[in-house]
Amino acid sequence: MAKPTDAPETTISGYESFSGSKGNNSHFLWWCAGVHQPTLAQYPTEHPKYHTLGGVLLATFVLAALSSGYAFYTIFQHIGWAVAFALLWGAIIFNLDRFMVSTIRKYGMSSSSQWKVAFPRILLALFIGVTIARPLELKLFEKEINVEVESHIQEQIKAFNLKLDTIYEARVAAAMQERNLLLQRRASMQDTLLKLQQAYLMEADGTGGSGRRGIERITRLKQGAYEQTASNYAQLFPGLDTALARQTRFLENAAMELKSDQEKYAQTAYSNIGFLARNKALQSLSDREDSVFMANLLITILIILLETAPILAKLLLPVGPYDIAIAKEELVPMHQLEKSIAREQDTSPKMEVVG
Repeated sequence: MAKPTDAPETTISGYESFSGSKGNNSHFLWWCAGVHQPTLAQYPTEHPKYHTLGGVLLATFVLAALSSGYAFYTIFQHIGWAVAFALLWGAIIFNLDRFMVSTIRKYGMSSSSQWKVAFPRILLALFIGVTIARPLELKLFEKEINVEVESHIQEQIKAFNLKLDTIYEARVAAAMQERNLLLQRRASMQDTLLKLQQAYLMEADGTGGSGRRGIERITRLKQGAYEQTASNYAQLFPGLDTALARQTRFLENAAMELKSDQEKYAQTAYSNIGFLARNKALQSLSDREDSVFMANLLITILIILLETAPILAKLLLPVGPYDIAIAKEELVPMHQLEKSIAREQDTSPKMEVVG
């Protein structure tokens, strides 16, 4: 007698499906949607809804990664760091979105209660959407932003040069005044020496005040005064000459130093164009050009809609068999646990009395 063949067993997908080891891409999208895969596998009519929901959540990860990657690249100017931070930021946003969607329950809660629970999640999604949208807007208007950044840098350089010119003019004026004072002092000292020298020479040749020719007492006195003054001035002239040389070098190099400082500032300004400068340029364009403002607004709204789409979709989805099954899986054990706790609380005082 032939042995009857065994009836085909209905198997439920196990937790291995979370890793996608069976090669079914739908399991990965289910995981993205934050569903309980063994339960969902029992209801084929529910699969398309959660395939789509998982795809939307995956799209938010891609958008967040691309947006943050561009932002971090403008900061670090290094593709490796940009990719690393892009993946990290995308994973954080994806995990938050997945958490927000997976914790909303459709069965056992009224619509108003669902919206109350979802409201903080929607606010968080709005904030995330704005954060993601800005770097994408910077990339979209990159050429226009480059022109605006160039204009801003030129204005900064012009203001810096004007300030530097004022500082250098004051320093040059002070150096010129100091140099003139030193020259006047040196000329006065030389003039004094010349007068003393002429005085004793005139006494020696008889044209001086005494009218006697030759080396007399008055001649020696005037010669001594000249030699003493010359000796004193000989100690002062090197210091005066050093100070004059320093002031002369400063005046000769002032123009070169001014030009060098201006070039250094310009080079620094152009080599440090970061995220803040580009964001400021985009804001200036938005304030000045209505078309740019409207484009930014529409892009921001689009990103916010994409970011909030998973939560709104979960709220708007009708209750299906998967939602009821999940509620049964959660509520029945919770109800039994509550009853068990209540029984223990009721029996605990009686046991103490008996003791």
